[in-house]
Order: sequence, then C-alpha cells, then structure tokens
Amino acid sequence: MQGKIAFEEHVAIGETLAQTRAFAGDSGQWDDFTRRILDLGNERLEAMDRTGIELAILSLNAPGVQRIPDADEAMDVAKKGNDRLAEAVALHPDRYAALAALPMHDADAASLELTRCVRELGFKGCMVNGFQQVGDADDVRYYDLPEFRAFWATVAELDVPFYLHPRMQVPSRAPIYDGHPWLMSSPWGFAVETSIHALRLCGSGLFDDYPGLRICLGHLGENIPFGLWRIDARMAFSRRGYRGKRPLGDYFREHFHLTTSGNFDDSAFRCTLDTIDHDKIHFSADYPFERMQDAADWYDSTDVITDEQRRRFGRSNAIRLFKLDLE
Repeated sequence: MQGKIAFEEHVAIGETLAQTRAFAGDSGQWDDFTRRILDLGNERLEAMDRTGIELAILSLNAPGVQRIPDADEAMDVAKKGNDRLAEAVALHPDRYAALAALPMHDADAASLELTRCVRELGFKGCMVNGFQQVGDADDVRYYDLPEFRAFWATVAELDVPFYLHPRMQVPSRAPIYDGHPWLMSSPWGFAVETSIHALRLCGSGLFDDYPGLRICLGHLGENIPFGLWRIDARMAFSRRGYRGKRPLGDYFREHFHLTTSGNFDDSAFRCTLDTIDHDKIHFSADYPFERMQDAADWYDSTDVITDEQRRRFGRSNAIRLFKLDLE
C-alpha cells in the first residue's frame, strides 16, 4: 500500500544514542544501527519510498530524557532533541512530522516544552518513554499521580495525542527478573511495564477529568486487548483503589489508539481488531528497532483486513488523529 503514515519512528541525538546500544543486537550491528538511528536524510527516506510510507512522525529514542534524573539536564536534552526533529521536518515537510520529547520531572516544565513544540514548532503531539527517573536512578514517577494533573490539562487544552512508549524497569524495582535480564526488555518486560502504566491511567480518574485525552500505545496494545475482558470481569470482585467512574475497558476502548509497531502477527492483529474500535487502529513500523520492510511486507499482504481497512488503518485514521493536512 502506498501512502502509509507511521508514527513510532525513532531518532537519536548524540546525548541519547548510547541508550539504544542494548537494543541494537550484537556488537557487530552497532555501527549500522547507529547510522540508521541518527540518519534523517537519504537512507531513511529511501527506505520509506521502498515501503510505501509517505509520512513518518518522528520521535526521540527511548528511554531518552525519561532516563535522566536531573531535571535541568533532561530539559536541555529534550530541547536539543526537539530542535533536531524540527530541523528535519523543516527540510522535508512532506515526509516528516514530529512528536515532542518531554522531561516529566515537573508538570509545569513538561507543559511548557510541549506547548513550545506544538505552538511554535508545529509538532503533532508527544512521545514519553514510560516513567520518569527523578533525582536518582531508583526514584521513578508514573503519570497517574495527582502531581501530573496540570500536565494533562495542557495536553487536553492543546488537543494533541500522547504516545506512551515502553522502557525497562529499573533493576532495584524488578527483583522478579533476577537472573533473567532478557525478560526485562522488548521480549516481555516492555509490554508488562507499559501496560501497567496504561492501566494505572485508566484507573486513576484521569479520563473523567479530561474526557478528550487520546493515548497511543504500540505493539498492538502491549498485550492489553487479549486481557481486557478478564480485567473487567475480575474487577467486579476487586476494585480497591480504583478511582474511575466507569469500567476500565470503557476508558481503554474510548481513549487509547493502538499501532502495529513491532508486532507483525496475524493472530495478535485479529485480537486487536476484535477488541478495539477500528477508528483507533494504526500502522507503524518501530524503525530502526524493526525493519520498515518487515513492517510493510506484513501489513501490505495480511489477509486479516480488507483493502479498505488497510487504507483506513494505514493512513486515514492517522490523518484524523493528528489533524494532518493530507487527503
């Protein structure tokens, strides 16, 4: 399919590059991976051309500024990353758009940077890489906490999507992974960490306070669609601490948009299609952690969807979500 729009597509700057090394494969692949994640020119654009991706909405790589405990340093890196993305969009406005990186140490500071990126730089929303480390490596903050309500008020006022991207849990808070570090990363721990964070948002009353919020998740929903029925069913017996006014599944189905990034599997896709409204399903690749070719080859050929749905999920839904000036 030609004309696809992808929006879990990553870029590094010098200050965040080393954070990706654990996800780049063996040491022999590092040089190639480094070139791809830093590149915003011909190599990326040619790969988009080959795979029918018209527009990539770029974001700073994970864990990015969420891994920087010092608030001032994180703000400096966020601004540098956002300015780099803005330069790429200015050079290739027909091929790139951008999502803001945000330091989430302080709701007001994050709100200011998001406002700058949206109103001055023309960004389409933000991508935040899970919890924020604050002060030291073991102090982490999740965004359902009351201290972040002022930030969510800004997101609602700007009316832009918030993409919640995975990251690994810090070792001091994850003894269950002891002796099995492979589990902490993308094979399993990414989905565990991100799905719990998403469910915390659903259970916090956030969407009652700001009913227009739109949250994006990758990898076909970080395993939540498979478990959503059981979550609601069992919460009939265990709702202690739950602050939502409606069933959790109502919030998830209403407020969450899911992408195909890095999960190119027909069975998982069927489950997502059966669970989530079709206006909230989108194509994405997860480049360069995944190959654009693999993402496009699967998406363009899967018989799980019709050609009309392929265009809807691959293009039309994203145009509406991000209010793009495209047909």
